[in-house]
Amino acid sequence: MNARPAPHPEPTGGDTFAARLLAWFDHHGRHDLPWQHPRTPYRVWLSEIMLQQTQVRTAAPYFERFVRALPDLPALAAAPLDDVLALWSGLGYYARARNLHAAARTCVELHGGELPRDIDALVALPGIGRSTAAAIASQSWGDRHAILDGNVKRVLARYHGVDGWPGTAPVEKQLWALAKSHLPDARMADYTQAQMDLGATLCTRSDPACTSCPLQADCVAYHQGRCAELPTPRPGKAIPQRHAQVLWLEDDNGRVLLQRRPPVGIWASLWTLPQADDEAAANDWLERHLRGDRADGEGLPPIAHAFSHYKLQLSPRRWRGVAPSDAVGDNDDLRWVEFADLATLGIPAPIRRLLETRS
Repeated sequence: MNARPAPHPEPTGGDTFAARLLAWFDHHGRHDLPWQHPRTPYRVWLSEIMLQQTQVRTAAPYFERFVRALPDLPALAAAPLDDVLALWSGLGYYARARNLHAAARTCVELHGGELPRDIDALVALPGIGRSTAAAIASQSWGDRHAILDGNVKRVLARYHGVDGWPGTAPVEKQLWALAKSHLPDARMADYTQAQMDLGATLCTRSDPACTSCPLQADCVAYHQGRCAELPTPRPGKAIPQRHAQVLWLEDDNGRVLLQRRPPVGIWASLWTLPQADDEAAANDWLERHLRGDRADGEGLPPIAHAFSHYKLQLSPRRWRGVAPSDAVGDNDDLRWVEFADLATLGIPAPIRRLLETRS
């Protein structure tokens, strides 16, 4: 079996990784993102949280709506969680919004209403990990910290020919060391953005645009024909399928009954239609919360929704003109809501889309 060729050495004259990346960024990078004008710590932080699990083109309109409603950290801290979740509704991964709100309140309590500049203090805040803290510090204050988000992992794994899934501790440790080794002495905000831009626009997961890449001359994966196999993908694992009944109930006034989800778990603290694990549990719930006889409800098309670790199939049924029992009025987590007021609440995207089919 032939041995793989040795990785290309760094160019003579020192490490030019950052210099080439910055030169490319000046001409081809993204300079008009909404959180860059102005690039305040609050706006950078909000953008970094939104961009976890979300692409720029999706996050940008949410960001602009969010900062119009809550323009600074004290405003976010003072807002009710329901308002924050309503602004976030549709972005998914709602733990990000809950952590954002909790971190803002911690900053008001411990840091004078501002994000702390100290990297360890940033990491101590809910929802901020090592890479996110570094991205905030480097873009907000120009501090010299390495980042290692998904885009940067992909770029470094290909450029240096790093084998192994980046989610494992040894590989991640190696990538962190490489990320630090390339840090420039200046222009940290631009360099941080340049790394993310390169991974998002050229060094993409599939069909990377290697011929346009400023790092192509020394990229191990390019020269060894391994771009398709690096970074090493996560080991495959079957994704379980779950099912749930969705109960769409309207009273004589046309209001819809919503239930707040528990504070932990999927869709935590969001308002959604009542759910049950199966038909028997759904009928038991209806018996306890409605008065009088009721029909079986109108069956609606099933809804498929994927989470990161399982797939969920929802089976909705709809009842109109129902009469609630006293159990509804005595429960703070159940609320009759006018359809016109749905936009003011944090509601999971598939449930919101279902309710928009109302006729």
